[in-house]
Amino acid sequence: MKEAIKFAVFIDRDGTICYDKHYLSDPAGLELIPTVAKGILRLNRAGIPVIVVTNQSGIRRGYFKEEQLEAVHRRLREMLSEKDARIDDIFYCPHKPDEGCSCRKPAPGLLLQAKEKHGFDLESSYVIGDRMMDIELAHKVGAVGVLVPEPGDQYHVEDEIKASKEKPDHRAKSFDEAVSWILERTSKRSS
Repeated sequence: MKEAIKFAVFIDRDGTICYDKHYLSDPAGLELIPTVAKGILRLNRAGIPVIVVTNQSGIRRGYFKEEQLEAVHRRLREMLSEKDARIDDIFYCPHKPDEGCSCRKPAPGLLLQAKEKHGFDLESSYVIGDRMMDIELAHKVGAVGVLVPEPGDQYHVEDEIKASKEKPDHRAKSFDEAVSWILERTSKRSS
C-alpha cells in the first residue's frame, strides 16, 4: 500500500498564481499567469496538496473587506476548475506590516496554521513564490524555496536576491518549470 503524502506545495498568490494587481479586491480583475493551471493540475494528479499562502494587508488597511477577498478566492478556484486544476486550501494574513503578527510572510504563521490543520511535514514541503520573502518563509520552517519571478518582473527580483541573506533552492523561468523540478525531486524521494 502506498504511503500517504505528508508534504505540500505552498504557493504565493499575487505574482505567482495570478498577476499582481496591487490590492486586488474585484474578482473580475483576476488574471492567471500562463502555465499556472497546468502546473497545479500536474501537482493534483501527483496527489500533492496545493496550498495558497498570501499576505492580504488590504483588509486591515481598509481597502477591501474579507468578503471581497473570499469572492476573489472563489473566482480563483473557479478559473482553475475550468482547467481541471484545484487548490486544496488557502491561508492568508490580513495584517499590515507594522502589526508584528506571526502570520505575515516571511513569518511562518501561515505554514504553521496549515500544518496544524492538515498535519503536513513542513521540512518535506516546498514553497513557490515570486519574491524573496517566499524563500525566507520556506527556510524558516526547513522547506525548499522555489523562486519564479512574475513575468516582466525579473529586475526587481534580482535586486531582492542581492539584498537577501537567503538564496533560492531553485530558480525557475516559469511556474510549470518549477513544478517539473519539484515532481522530479519528489519522485526520486518516493522511489
